[in-house]
Amino acid sequence: MADFIPPARNTASPFADMRGHHVAVRTPDFATARDWYVQKLDFRVIAEWPYADEQLAYVAPAADDDFYVEILGGGDPGPIEVRPYNDLGDSLKYRGLHHFCLNVKSVDETVARLRERGVVIVTEPFVLEVISRKLAFFADPFGNLIELAEVLD
Repeated sequence: MADFIPPARNTASPFADMRGHHVAVRTPDFATARDWYVQKLDFRVIAEWPYADEQLAYVAPAADDDFYVEILGGGDPGPIEVRPYNDLGDSLKYRGLHHFCLNVKSVDETVARLRERGVVIVTEPFVLEVISRKLAFFADPFGNLIELAEVLD
């Protein structure tokens, strides 16, 4: 297994204070999206609010207060190029935001639990040695891809 060692942090950068906070998912059905994240992934609703003709919410993983998914629903979202994807390779043909990633202790166990809850697994678990990770991909009800990543020893 290759050792993945990131480069040193650049604390002198004028952007050294940047941290990830959330990713936004645009959906044609706010309630379906919010309820799916809550029921299938055990996410917690952190906040909900209206904006113009849309409804928004922050949802967060069961035990993580540092990363949110922002659900944007309502209004009249335009069409997207292609979804749902049939496999990971097919999905890489299209531009735009591709996926977001959630770290887990065991990809295999998480995939098994997701299957029990009827979640569509797009790519079965596989090892990507160059970054010392085991990965898998699944999709929300609207075809948005979510990656699972397990750090390997």
